[in-house]
Amino acid sequence: MHMAPTAPKTLISLTSFGAAEVLRHGQLWFARLSQSAGADGVEVREELLRDAARELPELAAWASEAARGGAMDLVYSCPRPLFAADGTLTLTSLEHAIAASYRLGALQLKMSIGGFAARPESFDAIAQALRGSGITLLIENDQTAQAGTVYALECFFNFADAAGLPLPMTFDMGNWAYQGECALQAAQRFSRRVGYVHAKGVQRLPAKWVAVPLTESALPWRATLRALPAGAPRAIEYPLVGDDLQAVVRRELQILREAEAPISSFAS
Repeated sequence: MHMAPTAPKTLISLTSFGAAEVLRHGQLWFARLSQSAGADGVEVREELLRDAARELPELAAWASEAARGGAMDLVYSCPRPLFAADGTLTLTSLEHAIAASYRLGALQLKMSIGGFAARPESFDAIAQALRGSGITLLIENDQTAQAGTVYALECFFNFADAAGLPLPMTFDMGNWAYQGECALQAAQRFSRRVGYVHAKGVQRLPAKWVAVPLTESALPWRATLRALPAGAPRAIEYPLVGDDLQAVVRRELQILREAEAPISSFAS
């Protein structure tokens, strides 16, 4: 019997609500709002924690309680890069991020590579830090030349693979534009290793690119999504604003989920 493909989980990156608002209300407030709007989980942002020692356990307790009505996925986002500008591994940053993920109860940790240099011994240290933690490290393409181009990421992943550490990827749909890369081509290139997706539209202003909802994007967002693994969780990471914020989140989740629906489901 043919089984319909399972829809990917849809999360909200809590930075989508705006730094000022999140710092004012706290990430737990927006996590609860996201859950009420129908999200399957949230991405907690280290740069928006006001008091990590208090907030991470609170978020962990919330997720545990929420799981009774259906599991809520947690992803921890660390803004510290894996490698310093001089190419050396910042092992303390990785260990810090793993410890924070553990306190949160997140099984997935998102970081960028920073100034990666081709030093095979770095991967032994990364593997040792991750060993036994139960945490998956997801490498994100950021908006910089050293960590946000196809060439830079392919170089890193090739070394990681050769070292026996095939790390999965956070594929940020919008970030490619900041370095003049094609998101659709990147999706086709990296699809086999993508474990998590940042669903983000972008538009070009006179001086810069800005994040926008998918339906306002200048890029082929539907084709890009469909070029990525069907089961990889998707997280909204673009501005969510409005008088009825819960309704806004519910609408954007529906848009993302409908974009993922198999074309055959629309056949009569």
